Amino acid sequence: MQCSDFDQSALASHPSRSIDPLPARSMSIDLTLDRICALYGLLPPYTRPTIHVAGTNGKGSVSAFLSSILGASGMSVGRYNSPHLLTVYDSIVINNASVDPETYSSCKALVESASKQHALPISSFEVLTLTALMIFEQAKVDFVVMEVGLGGRLDATNVLPDSCVAVSVLTAVDLDHQAFLGTTVAEIAKEKAAIARVGKPFVLGPQSHDAVAAVVNEVVDGDVLPALRVVPREWSVPVDGPEPPPFSLSPPWNPPPPFAVECVLPSLSEPVRARTSLRGAHQLQNLGTALGVIDALLSHASCSDLGLRQRLTAEVISAGVEATRWPGRLSFHSVRDLPVLVDGAHNPASSLTLARYLTQLLSTADPSKRISVTYVLALSHSPPKKPAETLAPLFPLALPPNVDVDVVAMGFSLPEGMPWIKCEEPGVLRDAIHGLAPGTEVKVVEAAGENGLRGVLESLAGDGDRLVVLAGSLYLVADFYRFVNTLY
Repeated sequence: MQCSDFDQSALASHPSRSIDPLPARSMSIDLTLDRICALYGLLPPYTRPTIHVAGTNGKGSVSAFLSSILGASGMSVGRYNSPHLLTVYDSIVINNASVDPETYSSCKALVESASKQHALPISSFEVLTLTALMIFEQAKVDFVVMEVGLGGRLDATNVLPDSCVAVSVLTAVDLDHQAFLGTTVAEIAKEKAAIARVGKPFVLGPQSHDAVAAVVNEVVDGDVLPALRVVPREWSVPVDGPEPPPFSLSPPWNPPPPFAVECVLPSLSEPVRARTSLRGAHQLQNLGTALGVIDALLSHASCSDLGLRQRLTAEVISAGVEATRWPGRLSFHSVRDLPVLVDGAHNPASSLTLARYLTQLLSTADPSKRISVTYVLALSHSPPKKPAETLAPLFPLALPPNVDVDVVAMGFSLPEGMPWIKCEEPGVLRDAIHGLAPGTEVKVVEAAGENGLRGVLESLAGDGDRLVVLAGSLYLVADFYRFVNTLY
């Protein structure tokens, strides 16, 4: 379906692009493609080859891997992610650089002018999505990696013309945003898998729920391809260079070293050997999903005209993997010599991933030293999801006996232009934690944002072997990076 030829009957003729809006589950977001498809047809056409990425967890990391790998080949690459981390310009990236304010404003003005002229009011996310498409088209980028905002079937990014979508991707699906997408994993997977295009490859990432694969096979009218298997390997000095020091919290502390990994792509004659700084076993799965997409681009008949076989060699792919950065996802930072692990875990599945990483990481710490772990937590108010559900994997955590845990519960700065985002009261977090792990010391901080974090982190600095784990919301993560930027 081409949105430039938009009419409701045409859209409804394809089950995966059905225009039927989602039932109202106490929505403050109106999910439909009616508005954006109508307006898209009045704007210059979008023609860039695009990888479309949906999922509950991991889609940002997969997008980062993909854009870095494609960029390592010398191609110009656009990437669209939401929500933004610090400013709206972060959502639209070309060759790892955020769009400049002038380009953003001029393209946004064209979208808003067409909306006003034709009496087609659209949401702020729809404006952002169309602005991104115009920016990428004007720049004539060679490739675009586009992350779905919410769901898939009725997400604004699904305005993408079928002819432009080279590969669709579904990362791990779990319960989240049930008020908008459905109350079961199967319902949510159906919404997300509906980004599939007829006859185009659809890469399915590793899943923890069997229902996802069943739904994908039902919905997708094309080739469903699995993620590839990425395995850890021994560090090789000839391949990887000098081995970095191991993780240590003792001053001067050392972050965990990169993973040395290997993956066999059926389309290549030699394996890809690389190092990745994206931490956690789940990132091996995300990398495997990204490499599954690269393999599809190299081998699927529908992608043969893209001419990528000479560009995407094992050496290029390895360089792209090693250059991948994705802030706010198991990212280590030093704040006045205080080690801070920052992670945007905001639902039960991502909290479980964080819990597993912490358990593994702290098992490698020096058992003869007393270690303090301080969680700094904030959550969005997102019913029917309850704070205790998100926090349950973290409390209590199976840690060595030399590790003590305490908590700071606080709020975050409310993001501009997203009035539906609300912060969970810190006292609610305290009560949830006490219900999960009675006796845990929880300090409630009423001050939110950069100033609140400043006070918290300064009070913890210089206090022995301590690890701060900042998590629960990407909006809190954004507050952290804004605070860190004031230090330099």
